[in-house]
Amino acid sequence: MAFLSDTLARVKPSPTIAVTNKANELKAEGRDVIGLGAGEPDFDTPQNVKDAAKRAIDAGKTKYTAVDGIPELKKAICAKFERENGLSYKPNQISVGTGGKQILYNALMATLNPGDEVIIPAPYWVSYPDMVLLAGGTPVPVVAGIETNFKLTAEALDAAITPKTKWFIFNSPSNPTGAGYTRDELKALTDVLMKHPHVWVMSDDMYEHLVFDDFEFCTPAQVEPGLYDRTLTCNGVSKAYAMTGWRIGYAAGPAALIKAMGTIQSQSTSNPCSISQYAALEGLTGPQDFLEGNKALFQRRRDLVVALLNEAEGIVCPKPEGAFYVYPDISGCIGKTSAKGTVISDDETFANALLEEEGVAVVFGAAFGLSPNFRVSYATSDEVLKEACGRIQRFCKGLV
Repeated sequence: MAFLSDTLARVKPSPTIAVTNKANELKAEGRDVIGLGAGEPDFDTPQNVKDAAKRAIDAGKTKYTAVDGIPELKKAICAKFERENGLSYKPNQISVGTGGKQILYNALMATLNPGDEVIIPAPYWVSYPDMVLLAGGTPVPVVAGIETNFKLTAEALDAAITPKTKWFIFNSPSNPTGAGYTRDELKALTDVLMKHPHVWVMSDDMYEHLVFDDFEFCTPAQVEPGLYDRTLTCNGVSKAYAMTGWRIGYAAGPAALIKAMGTIQSQSTSNPCSISQYAALEGLTGPQDFLEGNKALFQRRRDLVVALLNEAEGIVCPKPEGAFYVYPDISGCIGKTSAKGTVISDDETFANALLEEEGVAVVFGAAFGLSPNFRVSYATSDEVLKEACGRIQRFCKGLV
């Protein structure tokens, strides 16, 4: 009898975490490495949020809380959805978890049975398919390539839906591409979903506040009210509020689904960290003016990285609408040989050679379900980004 579960054979460790760990190991060995793999802001949590956490500690808010969130935080989340998205929810329709990932995982664990299919536009966040597999479902990747600016078309969505489809996972702006769907583009997708009442929608809105130029964010249940009763709208404080390590995610949806998610959480982690919940409460109810400044900072970095990568030989880098990632196409590099003799057969060998020869850590596109590409997180300083992109340009120039 094998000791480890057969379930482990269906999933793999996170490639993004693996890249970050590899970069850190090389740095520890004294190598000059620039890591562009981590998906987190490089600036600190707002001071008022940190102060709220300290007050919570001093006030003794260190005990167990309700399994899926303190009442005050649920109320603040309801207000956020009403204020920013025009969506009305009650506290019993809100779930708070230990990060956005747990929220998604709880929902999948609470709803999927063997044979259930989950449609996932590719490129996708690396965890979506593996969470579906862990929950016993079948991920169904549907390619949305560079020719559609990495956005799924209504025709492709419609063609992918079968009687076994239970969920459609939607992420805008996207990790890894930064692609954001306009209201019209999203309405085309929701029109398809309205024809298939057995399909539920899981909308991952984690990058809602990181949108650029004149782009206006919208979410499925907001665009199509007819989907309200079968949509789980997921969000969190990790990205916009620079609180990745605090581990607070949340979601709103039908009360029966939220209750089922709470049952899963009650037998796994129980409540999220009490101090983090009070910090998130301050984040959602305190001053929001810093969001615009952060957005402007990321937009400037986006423009810098897109311009520099498009100067690299063999690379085409579209300009995304949001998040803090770009997803360059390296078709022009495939089949060539690096300056130190590595044949670039795919995006994984490209990323490995780039790390070994130039000390730049990126995540290869196959990890996200679409090749040949790689992901750059530009959540770091202008100086670091200029140096990293210069090294990428030099690496590409050396390919023959």
